[in-house]
Amino acid sequence: MDKFPVAILTISDRGSRGDREDISGPAIQNIITGIGGQVLRSNIISDDLEGILQQLKDWADSDEFALILTTGGTGISARDNTPEATLLAVDKVVPGLSEVMRQASKSDSPHISLSRQVVGIRGRCLIINLPGSPRGATESLETILSVIPHAIDLLYLGQTEH
Repeated sequence: MDKFPVAILTISDRGSRGDREDISGPAIQNIITGIGGQVLRSNIISDDLEGILQQLKDWADSDEFALILTTGGTGISARDNTPEATLLAVDKVVPGLSEVMRQASKSDSPHISLSRQVVGIRGRCLIINLPGSPRGATESLETILSVIPHAIDLLYLGQTEH
């Protein structure tokens, strides 16, 4: 596969109302295309748990995407529902990638420890939660970038390790 199909979901109450420009979505799109990802769909939705869950399920179950990247809703505020929606959507959790993102973040901000991003698998689709800030999203994605093509080979293409 020359390119793998990707969807990007930005989760932001203000962004979904048009009160804030989405900077994180385009920033992670630039990074993921650099390793062979082709963004076929993107959307901005509010922080409502049911809406996030439904969008993740719809995209993953369509079998159209090898990878879904979310940005936003991973903090500790009352409206941050992305991890809970992702946990409800996935069949398997991949905690190692979440741990690597938090531990290896280049950010000198102690706030990364408050991030609750989840990585999991639904069907043949890898779902990765990223923080909502452009810096947090790009730094987190860059820390796991090297393993994404291999994960997609295993999940989406059905290749096995020997």
